[in-house]
Amino acid sequence: MNVVKNYLKSHTTYALRRAIRDIATESHMSFRHWFAAQKTPRSFGEPLKLNVGCGSNNKRGWLNIDLFDREADLHLDLRKHWPLPDGSAIYIYSEHAFEHFEFLEEVPHFLSESLRVLQDGGVFDVGVPDTEWLLQAYGKPEHEYWPFAPTWHPKTCETQLDHINYHFRQGEQHKYAWDEVTLTRSLRRFGFVSITRRPFDPNLDTESRRKGTLYMRALKPRSVPSPS
Repeated sequence: MNVVKNYLKSHTTYALRRAIRDIATESHMSFRHWFAAQKTPRSFGEPLKLNVGCGSNNKRGWLNIDLFDREADLHLDLRKHWPLPDGSAIYIYSEHAFEHFEFLEEVPHFLSESLRVLQDGGVFDVGVPDTEWLLQAYGKPEHEYWPFAPTWHPKTCETQLDHINYHFRQGEQHKYAWDEVTLTRSLRRFGFVSITRRPFDPNLDTESRRKGTLYMRALKPRSVPSPS
């Protein structure tokens, strides 16, 4: 096996190997999503609270959705159509997942699907890495960010710019960096209202995310009844 791997490595480029790996990964993800979608109920007895992109942070009383976490209730690829009825959720929560979506296509899809499955007046609650905090720290060695960064960045990050690159990219996992102004604009653009930045909530959020996370909350607008 090692002989084959060494041969392929010496006769192909990294970009080609990555492309082949990406095709295999995407195919596997598509199958998992399709299989889970077939098992998703067509209706639910009460309004749902969705914990989307939950990872290992499963919440009791919520419908926990993550493509790969074994304990999740549904293994869905959130970049695809969500097999949930319109207006079936009263709350959508997402912590450190939104930054993994590509800005031009995947973010619009995620926000549009969120708006679709929420009831009128339903809550959209999102937490992402706080990029403004990081940028304020650049060039200031005494800033509180620099002792914090090594607690979750790899040892290959040695300079301030190394840390900034990892914050933005996390290898190749992060697709976009967010601050309050940019996230507010995107939420408003896709139809959300009453958009506010909120403090860390120990009853809802992960303690290890308390520092360095931007939490935002928005509502799906209520429909205005048409005149009779």
